[in-house]
Amino acid sequence: MSPENPRPVTAREVVATLSGAPLDEARLLVERYAEDPRKQVRHAVEVTRRRIEREDAERRRVEAMYELQDELGGRGIVVGVDEVGRGALAGPLTVAAVCLPSEPRIWGLNDSKQLSARDRERTAALVAEQAVAVGIAHVEPESIDALGIVPCLRHAMASAIRDTGLDSDCVLIDGNPIGAHPAELCVVRGDAQIACIAAASIVAKVTRDALMVSYEREYPGYHLAECKGYGSADHVRAIRELGLSPIHRRSFCGNFVEQPRLF
Repeated sequence: MSPENPRPVTAREVVATLSGAPLDEARLLVERYAEDPRKQVRHAVEVTRRRIEREDAERRRVEAMYELQDELGGRGIVVGVDEVGRGALAGPLTVAAVCLPSEPRIWGLNDSKQLSARDRERTAALVAEQAVAVGIAHVEPESIDALGIVPCLRHAMASAIRDTGLDSDCVLIDGNPIGAHPAELCVVRGDAQIACIAAASIVAKVTRDALMVSYEREYPGYHLAECKGYGSADHVRAIRELGLSPIHRRSFCGNFVEQPRLF
């Protein structure tokens, strides 16, 4: 077939092109094939149109997270902070602090609990690649037992903020006032509303989950890779059968066992 008279595009080729097209290209393809009479193509156009609507809504959601970050944080250096492991029976309390640039946007940011493990890993990698700075802090179980969870949370947040190496003008923290930084502004459910806090929630979750998976090999039998140290039925049953390991919080496990297990 000559260039002046190209071969007609088959319905199967159109469907394949629509299904794999990036967002901007998909918009053009939907316009091009909107009036195509072939049943397969009409169906593919409608599926692609719904995909575009979902992706547009997702982008508006993430844009709103950046807009609220700018509104609350101002024009200076803004750091978002979140924790994971506060209510766990085993393992550390982990805090992350993240400063994001205005561009590029990190699409997919959300409260880490709303993401699958795969999406958390993917988004955490983007944060590590694009963030201005990331800080991490852990508080081990013995300190939690000795000092209590709230002082440890305050200390860990302050440490994670310092670990960014930034002189922060505003620190946006998920939850209630904690006193971790003079410029802190606490926002309940901030991990679902503010970009840098969402990023911190994802980094903290991915970091701590990886640590708990590694503990599964060191302290087998507690289902740590699955429960991540939280009080699942299997974990509680294991505590009652095996006793406590060195990474359990004795002050959190008084209802399950009296004496620690020695390794």
